[in-house]
Amino acid sequence: MRKPLLCLLAMGILSAAIAQENAIKYPNKKRSTLGFQFTLHDFKTAADLNNTSISRVWDQNQWHNLSRMNSGLAISYLQGLTDYIEFMARLGISSVTYPVPGKTGNEEAVLWESDANLLFKLLNDHYWMTPYASVGAGVSKWKGYYGAYLPLGLGLEVNLNDGSFLMFSSAYRVAATTGTTANHLFYSMGIGVPLGQKKPVAMAPPPPPPVVEPPKDSDHDGIIDSLDACPDVAGVAKFNGCPDTDSDGIPDKDDKCPNVAGLEKYQGCPIPDTDGDGINDEKDKCPTVAGLERYQGCPIPDTDGDGVNDEEDKCPEIAGTAQFNGCPAVIFEAKNIQFLTGSATILKASNVHLDKVVSYLKETPEAKIDVNGYTDNTGKDAANLKLSQRRAEAVKAYFVKKGIAADRIGTQGFGASDPIADNNTKEGRAQNRRTEFSFHR
Repeated sequence: MRKPLLCLLAMGILSAAIAQENAIKYPNKKRSTLGFQFTLHDFKTAADLNNTSISRVWDQNQWHNLSRMNSGLAISYLQGLTDYIEFMARLGISSVTYPVPGKTGNEEAVLWESDANLLFKLLNDHYWMTPYASVGAGVSKWKGYYGAYLPLGLGLEVNLNDGSFLMFSSAYRVAATTGTTANHLFYSMGIGVPLGQKKPVAMAPPPPPPVVEPPKDSDHDGIIDSLDACPDVAGVAKFNGCPDTDSDGIPDKDDKCPNVAGLEKYQGCPIPDTDGDGINDEKDKCPTVAGLERYQGCPIPDTDGDGVNDEEDKCPEIAGTAQFNGCPAVIFEAKNIQFLTGSATILKASNVHLDKVVSYLKETPEAKIDVNGYTDNTGKDAANLKLSQRRAEAVKAYFVKKGIAADRIGTQGFGASDPIADNNTKEGRAQNRRTEFSFHR
């Protein structure tokens, strides 16, 4: 008998310890509660089940006959172990006719009982109705007989607003000491009242908020380092924090000329001037040779390729020599042509010089010649103009007679205009009475 009592005591102490340890872990577990129950013992239906069958007992319809049962009272202590497991210890008393196995007599006496149970709930106490199953161990004393039993049952708790609850249970008690106890059915109903006020669950204080350091901006350009492509050099948002020193729209890291504004197609450099003539290559038609702006970056042209540029070449389309300002040497022969005074008649001494010009024109078929006649200021201008024209025409006639096509020869008389010497001297007037040649294509 001592062993069952020690087991009950150990279960109670262990349950209380577990309950305290888990108070915070399980916020919906039941508080310490004192219960009061009205109980019924039914030995006869249990005996019928043992001697016949469930169906026969059901058919006889005696299993709920209260006259076959013995009533009693019980007090219980309940304590939640977790949100879904409770410990219950119960002490009960009733007046029963106890059918001790193998003993005769049916006198009525007081039955003392004490048991410990674990209740396994389907729902926690957060819900208003909580069904459960129970298993436990108990001891009893009836007259001089001590026994032990194992209760297996089902129950229901109906939770009220103040933490109290109604309790209903039924169990089948299996005899553990078959010589002093008997199998029987046990029913109870009652109320549970919590002991004291519900203690608030001690909640651990929340951890302090983490210290959040502001994003780092090493170059202080307003762009944080994690988003700054150039975190150590102040820049602009347009280029992800990289600078553009020359403000040409190309960041310095991609700019080959970061201090001089340029164009993207030249990798940030200005338009180049390869020949250094002050005209950039995009406008320079001769980008590798220095030239002049009026020739779009090209040197002064030398159309006839005679080494005398067109600006200095008096015959830019016909190759000549620098000695004669780019004209053929025969141009000099024009100075040796002489006319009768006041006349357009060519003196025979001039023929040798004119023939040199004819030879040149025949050797250079692409060349054309202009014959320009001039006079001094002696006489009237109108007369001088006519005379100079007749002299030019006379030279042309000579050339045509020698086989030069007339359309290759142009003539023009300028009179006393454009003198090359002083008309106030005899020598000067002689120089002004002249014929000039110019060649072209």
